[in-house]
Amino acid sequence: MSIPNMNSLRCFYTRANSLLLLRSSFSPVTIPVRRLSSVFDSLSNQTVSSISDVDTKTQASPGIAKGAISSRGEDKPEEKHRSGRGWDPGEVVMNKKKGKVKTSWVCESCGHSEGQWWGSCRACNKVGTMRRFSEGPESRASGGGGASGRGGGSEGAGLAWLPEHGVAQPLKLSSVIDGITHQQWRISLPGLFGNEVGRVLGGGLAPGSLILIGGDPGIGKSTLLLQIASIIADGNDLAQPAPVLYVSGEESVDQIGSRADRMKIETDELYLFSSSDLQDILTKAHRLSPRALIIDSIQTVYLKEVTGSAGGLTQVKECTSTLLRFAKKSNVPVFLVGHVTKAGDIAGPRVLEHIVDVVLYMEGEEHSTYRLLRSVKNRFGSTDELGVFEMSQAGLEVVSNPSGIYLSQQNTDSDVLAGLAVAVVMDGSRSFLIEVQALCATGSTVSRHVNGVQASRADMIIAVLMKQAGLRIQESGIFLNVANGMALSETAGDLAIAAAICSSFLEFPIPHGVAFIGEIGLGGEIRTVPRMEKRVSTVAKLGFTKCVVPKSVEKSLKSLGLKEIEIIGCKNLKELINSVFRG
Repeated sequence: MSIPNMNSLRCFYTRANSLLLLRSSFSPVTIPVRRLSSVFDSLSNQTVSSISDVDTKTQASPGIAKGAISSRGEDKPEEKHRSGRGWDPGEVVMNKKKGKVKTSWVCESCGHSEGQWWGSCRACNKVGTMRRFSEGPESRASGGGGASGRGGGSEGAGLAWLPEHGVAQPLKLSSVIDGITHQQWRISLPGLFGNEVGRVLGGGLAPGSLILIGGDPGIGKSTLLLQIASIIADGNDLAQPAPVLYVSGEESVDQIGSRADRMKIETDELYLFSSSDLQDILTKAHRLSPRALIIDSIQTVYLKEVTGSAGGLTQVKECTSTLLRFAKKSNVPVFLVGHVTKAGDIAGPRVLEHIVDVVLYMEGEEHSTYRLLRSVKNRFGSTDELGVFEMSQAGLEVVSNPSGIYLSQQNTDSDVLAGLAVAVVMDGSRSFLIEVQALCATGSTVSRHVNGVQASRADMIIAVLMKQAGLRIQESGIFLNVANGMALSETAGDLAIAAAICSSFLEFPIPHGVAFIGEIGLGGEIRTVPRMEKRVSTVAKLGFTKCVVPKSVEKSLKSLGLKEIEIIGCKNLKELINSVFRG
């Protein structure tokens, strides 16, 4: 044997030995679910306790089933716990048997089989009769769950982890609702923050619901869910404290614990888990028996049986469908965080909104601390509600007076404040007061510029003021703006826009404490808008002394008995000018 061959053999032996040593150095690691309190202890260099270590302490807790977690940190099945929950993780996510799938093409006419597709059957010579058939572990899944073809896995193979078990029987409505109280239909969220979130959800958290929360990166989705988890885990007057499982695929347990420490969250029933394997997550949830499950985010979890990487369209869709089945079988509400694409849609695109029960969006300006929680879809309530929060060092805080966001500091009458008017608009079921600003500059090189107002609407109001009210503003450059970046989209702000333009052109400031509600027609008439009573009541509660409204609703609004505010009715723009801008 030559020397070069000996060197090659020695090199091969060295590499093989290194690979064996490297392979033997890795061993499967079980990542424990950790209590929030144990995370705090680890951050302060104390002993870290996993969920397996605190199992003996929580056996007496009413929110945790006995034997939920084994002493070794491994899952310990117990028939009593399984029968109590009424579901099993195998019904939601099932392991697929290992083995090679054999695919063949069978003629549906004569039954002749081939290992690859041909245009025609080689036995009977018929064209278009060859059909694909999978033999092996996946062939039994093609008929169950209806997931074949839409899962995006191996072509022609079904998804074995979405089977159908049993046959559902029709039930009488009386038998379903008999003996069920309102507390069983809804999980109440106590406190000022909980009431604000509960109103957006439609009166509380529905058990077994799948809730998707979307928003721009850094808007505060994780902060919102951490506060919701704390409220649910603490319980209320009707429910004892119960465990809530917060799963993050983007952050470590210590990072979540650091945020919770900054937000002063000290609940003892909040469990943290960092994982991306959905089957492992649901197994932990089955043993812990949580009151709620939070997944942050859906783009980071994956199923091993589904083709594609985490965050892909197929993985996101199938993981959401699995979590939906989990929520319905276990009656545990599930929160999902969904990232938003450049187009403004939740990554999918929008495929998740058709699967989940509730879709919430967090909105906010880039340089503003205020956040709006808006309901886009809600199977258990109205989509008209809106939650208003302010981001602080301690998390999200409820804004008691949302109109203060859009109103600048109110001063007494001054020449500097000419061109400012207050409009009353509705967003869902809540009314807001916003400030409309106008500037008429004679000899300006810019004829017209608007921010926050529809350009076509502004042009129409300006034309009506010139034609019907007789204002000679055609030679002036007109600038319109809505304070704090608010977008004025409804017609109830027409009267405020016209009043602001008149105030700037006449150089006559609008008296302090006056609000405007009404739509302007092409004839200069002032028309009514919906929910006038609620708008005027909001104006009165905020301390305004006068409210200009259409003449047609003046009597009905005066009958409300609002003595602290004066109702001024105007038929057209000429009456508006005479009523507000008279010396």
